[in-house]
Amino acid sequence: MKQLIEALQTLRAPIQQGEYDLHRLVMETLAAHGIPCEHEVSLAPRCRIDLMCGGVGIEIKRGKPVRGRLLEQLTRYARCEGVQGLILVVERSVDLPGSLCGKPVRVICLNRLWGIAL
Repeated sequence: MKQLIEALQTLRAPIQQGEYDLHRLVMETLAAHGIPCEHEVSLAPRCRIDLMCGGVGIEIKRGKPVRGRLLEQLTRYARCEGVQGLILVVERSVDLPGSLCGKPVRVICLNRLWGIAL
């Protein structure tokens, strides 16, 4: 997970991006760091995460997601057997617990990488 976070912290995405543009930029950033990932991985019925890098799931959100819905979604992912940890890549800050279902959760906030806080 540490290697993924270090790679993602190098990401500098333009502010006006679609969510799938962010998916592409994240995948390109990971590839540039030699980290393979799978896109749109089905974890369970009606449960698909944006990226999987080994046992670490990466969910990507534009804007500032609704915290309650996001927690529900990430908890569903954390309950899946193949998920060992989660990373949320989000444009605007969101407060999340450090773990869900006993699995680590980390947040990469793009606006902080831009040098601003929104």
